[in-house]
Amino acid sequence: MSAEILAADDEDIREMIDVSLSEEFDVETVKDGREAWEYLEESSDSLPKAVILDVMMPEMDGLSVLDHIGENDGLQDIQVIMLTSRSREEDIVRALEAGADDFLAKPFNKSELYGRVQQPLQ
Repeated sequence: MSAEILAADDEDIREMIDVSLSEEFDVETVKDGREAWEYLEESSDSLPKAVILDVMMPEMDGLSVLDHIGENDGLQDIQVIMLTSRSREEDIVRALEAGADDFLAKPFNKSELYGRVQQPLQ
């Protein structure tokens, strides 16, 4: 079974996302953008409903993953939330222009993350 939510970030944030959301959703976490993109390619028959991406990641950054999602017709229904410590206006605009559905700045609290993910997935 494929996860409902795929999250790509560093270990501490992945753990927080998993703890915050795993009671309600099936959550899969990966360490970087390359692993996120590989997961999406391999899960084409059973895609997650949402992807949470850090902007700054090794291998492939979150904006590159977001660009790949936008270029693939089969992935465009996935809700994408960008999660990052870079909350400058130009970063937010870049993510939204690239197709992100939401943008959450670190640090964030668990209830805010849950609220942003829960509503669109219901």
